[in-house]
Amino acid sequence: MHLLKSYLKFLWNSNNSHGVHSPFVFDLLRKCFYDKNEYTEYTLLKKYRESLLQNKNTIEVTDFGAGSRVFKSNTRAINKIAQNAGISGKDARLLFRIVNYFEPKTILEIGTSLGLATSALAFGNPKAQITSLEGCPETAKIARQQFDKFDLGIDSVVSKFESYLETEKSDSYDFIYFDGNHSKIATLQYFDSLLSTAHNETVWIFDDIHWSADMEEAWEIIKKHPKVTVTIDTFQWGLVFFRREQEKEHFILRTSNSFFLNSILGLRKLWGLLP
Repeated sequence: MHLLKSYLKFLWNSNNSHGVHSPFVFDLLRKCFYDKNEYTEYTLLKKYRESLLQNKNTIEVTDFGAGSRVFKSNTRAINKIAQNAGISGKDARLLFRIVNYFEPKTILEIGTSLGLATSALAFGNPKAQITSLEGCPETAKIARQQFDKFDLGIDSVVSKFESYLETEKSDSYDFIYFDGNHSKIATLQYFDSLLSTAHNETVWIFDDIHWSADMEEAWEIIKKHPKVTVTIDTFQWGLVFFRREQEKEHFILRTSNSFFLNSILGLRKLWGLLP
């Protein structure tokens, strides 16, 4: 019910490019979010996903995060994880386009899982140096096999996120994708720990900002931070920018021009009517 209420609120408050007066955000929407080009990398993203959906082997998952709404056991089939817990095909294509648009050279991903989002990051900019953190050794093992299979040069690190951020993080990242522990406390800890690595062109994406009331509270705190200038709420994601030349603004935006259809599909998925 929380997700349903949040989604209905999002539908009521969201806008498209016609209501955006920031040139930076307007260009991002028109040239990236609404980009209709059929990139050849979309085929690679599909093949990556299909190879996981065909894998019926099971692994024992170590879950350090907020838990799962789908799985009742830590023994999980790989194809079911890919189907229910990984980034959707639509969002993977959007993540690819965002990375392709900004061309970040250094990328950090918090929460590899099976590497579905990681592959979008890598295909988006093959020249980027990508570090992906995963707490579960068995899940990371499958992701590494996938990276080798698709010749992706990912620095795959098995570690508790907090431990890595305390001792191993770089001085600067151009792009960070947060898809780990979906809790308010952990999200704000990651935000505070990595704030020193942000520069004027840095892009951060927080996944599942409406996962729970706690995550929505964390998102509101992040939006209000004095170093944050522009944020975009796509319902699934919260995008954060630190551009000092930008006026502080917060946007609630649709990621597709096919708004009516996506709204119906989104509501059906919240009710469990779609896989």
